[in-house]
Amino acid sequence: MVKITEPESRYREKRRAHWDRIAATNAKATSWGGCYHDRLLVVYRALIPRGKRVLEIGCSTGDLLAGVRPSVGVGVDFSLPMLQEGARRHPELLLIHADAHQLYLRDSFDYIILSDLVNDLWDVQTVLTQIASIATSQTRIIINTYSRLWELPLKLAQRLGVKTANLEQNWLTVQDLDGLLRLTNFETIRHWSEVLWPVKTRAVAGFFNRYLVKLWPLYYFALTNVILARPQQFRLGANRRPKVSVVIPARNEAGNIDRIIARTPEMGAGTELLFVEGGSHDDTYKVIKNAIEANPHRRCRLLRQNGRGKGDAVRLGFAQATGDIFMILDADMTVPPETLPRFYDALISGKGEFVNGVRLVYPMEEQAMRYLNLIGNKFFSLAFSWLLGQPIKDTLCGTKVLWKKDYEQIAANRSYFGDFDPFGDFDLLFGAVKLNYKILEMPIRYAERTYGATNIDRWRHGWLLVKMVVFAMRRIKFI
Repeated sequence: MVKITEPESRYREKRRAHWDRIAATNAKATSWGGCYHDRLLVVYRALIPRGKRVLEIGCSTGDLLAGVRPSVGVGVDFSLPMLQEGARRHPELLLIHADAHQLYLRDSFDYIILSDLVNDLWDVQTVLTQIASIATSQTRIIINTYSRLWELPLKLAQRLGVKTANLEQNWLTVQDLDGLLRLTNFETIRHWSEVLWPVKTRAVAGFFNRYLVKLWPLYYFALTNVILARPQQFRLGANRRPKVSVVIPARNEAGNIDRIIARTPEMGAGTELLFVEGGSHDDTYKVIKNAIEANPHRRCRLLRQNGRGKGDAVRLGFAQATGDIFMILDADMTVPPETLPRFYDALISGKGEFVNGVRLVYPMEEQAMRYLNLIGNKFFSLAFSWLLGQPIKDTLCGTKVLWKKDYEQIAANRSYFGDFDPFGDFDLLFGAVKLNYKILEMPIRYAERTYGATNIDRWRHGWLLVKMVVFAMRRIKFI
C-alpha cells in the first residue's frame, strides 16, 4: 500500500469536509448546475445502453448513475452525507463510502464514469491505475472535465450564487488526460466538447448545447470535455485461434468466383466462404454452385437472398455464418483476398474492434475508381470523420471485419437506426460508433475490376450518401 503523505492527507480531508458541507445544506440545483447536469445526462444516456453494469467514482448523490438506467449501478464517494442522500433518492443503487484513491473493488463493469472528478483528485494516475485493475477488455471509461477556459466564468458564477462552490481545481486538458490514460494502459477512442450555454433558458440552451457546440470554432469555447477510452488490448494467446467466416455478396460476378475460392487464404482455425447471390442477370448462382462442388476441400456455402441490395446480402450472410470473426469481401476482386490475413491479425491483436478497409491511401490502378467518385469519397470521408468522432477515411470500402459477438450487439441495437442502409457499410459503421467500439483503418491496394461492371450508380448512390450524412447528424452527432 502506498503511504499517504501529509500534504495529500490535508488535501483530501479538506475536500471531504467541503462536500460534506454542501450535502448538509441540502442545496437545490443551481441555475447553472441544473442545466449543465441535465445536458450531461443526455450525453451519458446516449453513450451507455440501458441495462449495463455501471460504476461511477465520485457519484455524489447518484443522480447521474441512476439516470443511465443500469442493471447494476455501483457508486463510490468519499462524502458520507452525499451517499446518505443518494440512498434516499435511489435505493436501487449500491453506494460505497470510499476515497477514489483507495478503491478495493473486485467486480468488473461495462462502463466506468468519472464525471467532474479528475478536476478534484490529488493523483489522477493513481485512480486510473486502480480502475485498470477492475476493467475488462470490453469496459469503457467515460471522463468529463471542465475546460480551463471557463475558470474565471465559473468563479464568477460561484460568487453570484448560481453555481455550487468548488475548491481549487486541476485544469487538465484533453492532451493531459490522454497521456495519463496511456500511462495507465488505456487508450482514447474519441473525445469531444459539450455545453456552451450552462444557464437554464430552454430554447437558447437547447440550441447552443445540442448544435452550436459541435461546430468549429465554437467547440473550443465549450464548458466541458468528454473523453471515451478503453483498456489497451493485447494479442490473444497462441492457443486461441478463432474461426473465420467470409461473406461474399455476389451479383453478376460469375467471372470472379473461381479466383475468389482459389485466392482466399485459410485463416485461424479455419475459414468458411459464404457466397450470397441475388438478382444476377448472368449465371452467377450456377457458377458458384459448380465451383463449390469442384472444391470440396474448401468450406463454402451458397445462399440466395430474397431481398435486394448488398446490405441485405451481408445481413443474410452474417445470420448464417458460424465463425468467431466476420469478414466482408466484395466479389468484384477490387480488394485482393490475399490482404484478408492483415485484417485478421489487426482484429485479434486488439488494436481495433472494427477493422475498416481504406482504398484512398495507396495509388490505385488506372481504372479502379473514376475521378469524380474519388473526389466524392474524399469529401464523405471528411464528413463522416467529423460526424462519427473517429477517423473514417473510406466509408464505402467493401472489406470490413469484426468479431461475431460485436456484430450481434450491433444487430441487437439496430432499432436505434432502423433499416436505413442499402449498402451495409453504414449499418455497421454507425452501429460500431454507437456501441463505442474502436475503429481501426487498414490501407489496401485497390485494383480495377477485370470482370463485369460496377453496381454503383454515381449520382443515385451519391445522393444516398448525402442522406446518410443528414441521418448521422440527427442520430449520432446532434443528440
